[in-house]
Amino acid sequence: MITRASDEGMMDKHTKDVLFSSRETSWATPQDFYDTLDSHFGFDLDPCASRENAKCKEYFTEEDDGLSKRWGPNKKVFVNPPYGKDIKHWIKKAYEESRREGSIVVVLMPARTDTSYWHDYCMKASEIYFVRGRLRFGDAKAGAPFPSAVVVFDRYHRALSPHIMSIGR
Repeated sequence: MITRASDEGMMDKHTKDVLFSSRETSWATPQDFYDTLDSHFGFDLDPCASRENAKCKEYFTEEDDGLSKRWGPNKKVFVNPPYGKDIKHWIKKAYEESRREGSIVVVLMPARTDTSYWHDYCMKASEIYFVRGRLRFGDAKAGAPFPSAVVVFDRYHRALSPHIMSIGR
């Protein structure tokens, strides 16, 4: 059976608590989705990881404080930032780190196009992909309650306006 995030009645209590809680900021990236991106970009750093969900050999945990570290130069960085109120700091950092020599930063994030950080930083991206459907993060039994986007910051391939398209699953 296919379920949608809007089908609240079809979700168990744990899934509802996780998906609709503002306390939950860590959303584990679906492995198949990451693998598709990694096959194209060849990531070597995950600055928003835990030891259990790190996607790259090189990673920073919450204790390492990836916001305070240099991510480059010459890195291909995958970022699935904490989705709480501090996401704006991660998006700004992703943009800034992409300006380093040879660095590309790819961010999986909620497609919150009404926010100031979206307009201040995401609209400067070289590519933006809107994910078709809702991703299923971690152990959730249903899709996320928000749409997702993949934002690519690459200073060497930056167009005058972002390349915007949809990617499906």
